[in-house]
Amino acid sequence: MEDDAVIRTANLTKRYGRFTALDHVNLTVPRGTTYGFLGPNGAGKTTTIRLLMGFIRPTAGAAFIFGHDTWRDGVAARRDVGYLVPADSLYPEMSGEAQLEFAARLTGREPVLRRWLLDALDLSDETLKRRLGSYSRGMRQKLALVAALQHDPSLLILDEPTESLDPLVQHAFEEIITTLRQRGRTIFMSSHNLDEVERTCELVAVVRDGRLVVEATVEELQRLHRRRAEVVFRDRVPEGIDRVPGVRVTAHEGTHLTLVVERDVNPLLQFLAAHPVEELILRPPDLDDIFLGFYAHDLPSRNGPDGGITPTMPLTPAGLASATNGAGQGGEPPSHLAPGSRRGTER
Repeated sequence: MEDDAVIRTANLTKRYGRFTALDHVNLTVPRGTTYGFLGPNGAGKTTTIRLLMGFIRPTAGAAFIFGHDTWRDGVAARRDVGYLVPADSLYPEMSGEAQLEFAARLTGREPVLRRWLLDALDLSDETLKRRLGSYSRGMRQKLALVAALQHDPSLLILDEPTESLDPLVQHAFEEIITTLRQRGRTIFMSSHNLDEVERTCELVAVVRDGRLVVEATVEELQRLHRRRAEVVFRDRVPEGIDRVPGVRVTAHEGTHLTLVVERDVNPLLQFLAAHPVEELILRPPDLDDIFLGFYAHDLPSRNGPDGGITPTMPLTPAGLASATNGAGQGGEPPSHLAPGSRRGTER
């Protein structure tokens, strides 16, 4: 087990009869990292999380948390884990306050972050006195987040954490995650919200049909994939731009071209240097385009004409530095880091 690996899976596989939900998945999540686990519904994200939590038994392979096998030694593996339960599984007859107390007793630890989280996610004391059956889905999701994070665990395992949250509350959640990462916590977060992952995560894994497609840093994915460019020429569009290596014209209106540039932009820049250009906009790679590329049926090979990345060859980033542990294991986050100043509205 790698010294800094909080989560590791080794050929993790889960089959239900002839159906393979997860197929030989190998993940490594370094300590102090925010790790985004991406894929659409049905890709295998929730199955992976249930295996990590020891809720189901792997058909083959194994998963480890803090070095403990999550099926054979599940109690030890989960001892310092904060797990986001589905909002619909909260007890509707309980008040919000009772639910949080119940969750705290299950962990056996003091809810040292509860007040900070309640303020950040805009859950008032009056709201906590109400039955959960009267909560909207968004309010239940906020309460589930507080229950998972309130005891300040070293590892957070969050399955679609911002589901049903309005944009302002999503932003508050992202600030919470950033604060916890700065304090040395490790976050494993499944999502299909690409913008959210791009803003909050350092490492990203993409899963498709139960198989790991790629594992890399966000920066590595962006460097390896396409970006969009817009060019406005002064007089006319010169001949030959469609023959520039790695450049594809997607729209042409008068002297205005929209392009897709694969990986290296230098051939395009060299071509443009010889022609009068009125305006050039070269946009950074977008994680959305990258993600959709992994799901395209005609995804190019690494050595193919489009210079794309082979989806079945995971990239393991070397030397990813872990976040420094800021405030230690207990206590409230520093007040200047608390995201509670931005309040959302209930849904």
